[in-house]
Amino acid sequence: MNRLLAWAHARMPTRESLARNRLIAPLAARPELWRFTRRTVPRGVAIGLFIGIFLMVPGLQVIGAVLVCVPLRANIPIAAVSTFIAIPPTILLVILPGAAAIGNRFGYHADLSVITAMVERGASTAEWLAWVRSDAAPALAIGLTLMAIVVAALGYAVAACVWRWRVMARRRRRLHVRGGA
Repeated sequence: MNRLLAWAHARMPTRESLARNRLIAPLAARPELWRFTRRTVPRGVAIGLFIGIFLMVPGLQVIGAVLVCVPLRANIPIAAVSTFIAIPPTILLVILPGAAAIGNRFGYHADLSVITAMVERGASTAEWLAWVRSDAAPALAIGLTLMAIVVAALGYAVAACVWRWRVMARRRRRLHVRGGA
């Protein structure tokens, strides 16, 4: 785990390098969007999870998360990484079927077997669009919205608890070192 964090930290761009990019410079000038604090990290996790599940378009997820982070003063790197919950395997195996099942509970009909059949045969974009235009669209919209809200709330709570646990562990170590010295 420490090696992974060290690898990610070594490759993470600095605020100064981002400030040299004319598209990102306005965001780089706002340090609160890049700080890892007890408030910004859980917000970033929640935003990333919500956008990652709700948007499901790989290139637009990070852009959407960044745009939402600005007014909500959330951590941009954490939000960007959190969007990767929605990678193709999780979209096809968990998110779409889960959203369809949730939407079906509201009286709509999104047939899950049609999803698997279309994935197996490599359905065209036109076939996917026809399926979405059917009764599946409202089921998916409701399901994705509810799933994104619940997962984002859980992500916020878990991130806040982990943050608090780490702070308390550091404090216990610091007090133990002082008491033992």
